Amino acid sequence: MLEVCCGSFEDALIVYECGGKRIELNSALPLGGLTPSLGSLILVKQYTDLEVMSMVRVREAGFCYRPYQYEQMLEELKLLLAYGTDGAVFGFLTEEREIDLSRTKEFVQTIHEEGAKAVFHRAFDCVKDPYQAMEQLIDLKVDRVLTSGLEKTAEEGIPLLKELQSRYGGRIEILPGSGVHAGNAQRIMQEVGVNQVHSSCKEWAEDPTTIGEKVSFALQEGEAEMCYGNISAKKVEDLLQICG
Repeated sequence: MLEVCCGSFEDALIVYECGGKRIELNSALPLGGLTPSLGSLILVKQYTDLEVMSMVRVREAGFCYRPYQYEQMLEELKLLLAYGTDGAVFGFLTEEREIDLSRTKEFVQTIHEEGAKAVFHRAFDCVKDPYQAMEQLIDLKVDRVLTSGLEKTAEEGIPLLKELQSRYGGRIEILPGSGVHAGNAQRIMQEVGVNQVHSSCKEWAEDPTTIGEKVSFALQEGEAEMCYGNISAKKVEDLLQICG
């Protein structure tokens, strides 16, 4: 199974037309992915039969949220569920980089009450003790964990991913993600012992209005400074040949 990280309805449509089955729906991917608009979710559900895992995240940076930030996330979750998301992707940590048990419990219960899946995202890769964290997520009935094995990429994290799958794979799904592409997906799945991966499948699209005479809205410098990221149909197709 290939799960593609999408930043828009257009991204999702590309995945669907390539034969994809599951997406993680976001907005603001350059910030690591924030809660998608309801408009994007509505359109994805209207025009495709993709399984949609919707991100719930209100800001960039880490995963220890102020009370009003958490309250906003809970309201966003309820709206996403009301509009038909198949699952929600989230992550809550304490200042000590441990799982925030009370917030995670409330999210999981809210998600499961609507028959959707609860996915803990790569906040997991910031925890101090991955074994304790995984046991806690299992106890809280989280369905799936997106992780790179606490490394920058899933390929680098294969040793820990393999151990996590061996210890916990019968009780919770392990979804390797970060730096996954057609050149390493097969190896990651085989060595870790899973049948699914998560990938951004990103390419650059140019917008000539990004930079004006005296102002710039570029997110980066260099060759891609006039560009924004979107889904590459070729990368999706290549990965689908490997992992379906």
